[in-house]
Amino acid sequence: MADHIRKIKEVDQFISDLPEDLQNITKALRNLILNSSPKLKEEFKWSMPNYSYKGFVCYLQTAKTHVNLGFHKGNALQDKDSNHLLQGTGKTMRYIRIKQMEDIQPEVFTSLIQEAMRLNENE
Repeated sequence: MADHIRKIKEVDQFISDLPEDLQNITKALRNLILNSSPKLKEEFKWSMPNYSYKGFVCYLQTAKTHVNLGFHKGNALQDKDSNHLLQGTGKTMRYIRIKQMEDIQPEVFTSLIQEAMRLNENE
């Protein structure tokens, strides 16, 4: 399934309203997420892009100076996070803060996204 078909207009609009530097980071992360698996579904919930497969997998949350790649079950990913990128102290959610394009680590992020999908398969 082609990526452009999986992208929804609510997320297109969300991204187009961001400042340019955050737009670039968010677009890059969105493509990375969608490329990590054809099974991921893009949704717009809680005023931000969310990606689901058998439940919520990850989300993109923007702030003034950064974008968070968040994981709904990030606490269960911590043992797979060998680079110690996951932050947060919530009950289950964790995130990786991206302040510039150079912070994006495609292989690392892709493996965490795929691992998060596996967590949903095992429920």
